[in-house]
Amino acid sequence: MTSFSLPNLTGRTAVVTGANSGIGIAATQALAAAGAHVVMAVRDLERGKAAAASVRGSAEVRRLDLADLSSVRTFAADWDGPLDLLINNAGVMAIPEAQTAEGFELQFGTNHLGHFALTNLLLPYVTDRVVTVSSSAHRAGQLQFDNLNLTGAYSPTRAYSQSKLANLLFTLELQRRLTLAGSVVRSTAAHPGWAATNLQNRTAYAWLNAGAGLANRLFAQSNEAGAWPTLAAATWDVPGASFLGPEGAFEMRGAPTLVGRTRLASNVEDAKRLWTVSEDLTGVRFPQLAKAA
Repeated sequence: MTSFSLPNLTGRTAVVTGANSGIGIAATQALAAAGAHVVMAVRDLERGKAAAASVRGSAEVRRLDLADLSSVRTFAADWDGPLDLLINNAGVMAIPEAQTAEGFELQFGTNHLGHFALTNLLLPYVTDRVVTVSSSAHRAGQLQFDNLNLTGAYSPTRAYSQSKLANLLFTLELQRRLTLAGSVVRSTAAHPGWAATNLQNRTAYAWLNAGAGLANRLFAQSNEAGAWPTLAAATWDVPGASFLGPEGAFEMRGAPTLVGRTRLASNVEDAKRLWTVSEDLTGVRFPQLAKAA
């Protein structure tokens, strides 16, 4: 598969977090080219505006720092009008130990808690789909419910895998709640396989940063191809809680398809528990939704 076709999205609105680079900008470009108006939710407005110049179609840039819940609340409070697609794409990977503005471990706080709060605050406006980008690294993940910040037990990869497992459990519990609420909105997840993003050269591991460029050139698929599972999760008629990734060997590259997840990523009780903990940590709860007609 050398290209991916989207349906006509004229008249539809999408929010893409982390839209200024990597899979985010590739998804933004594809959605806008298909006719959607894309709101690029980015931490750095100048970088966002520079990226927006590459978009052929309708796009605008708004500031969103997922590591600061006050920024998340401001972004959501400024929203007005229908939102067809919310794509929770932004993330940090395997970075040195750091904290969010609220003191949460940065990877869990950004990749999961920031998107958890954003989704619930915007959910009354969402009409179609919430897509959350996870990773095959979820397979190494375990949720440390008694120490989600990994205090005294931090490793960059452990924290990343935990956050990506949290993304899938969030998708699962969000779909359960949407179904119970009688909503037509679907919650889906995707992972890009191995795509040539800039995440690999911003890690806590010098050897990985040094080798990322060469490895990406030899083995990785393009950002455009890496965005295909996200775009499929946003537009294909798949069941709620579906997980999409590349169809190739080890799910590293290729056309998008439905993929599996670990037993831990399918644990309904853990998903419920994580939701409750996330509500307590963020102060954001599942909203009252209007039932489908």
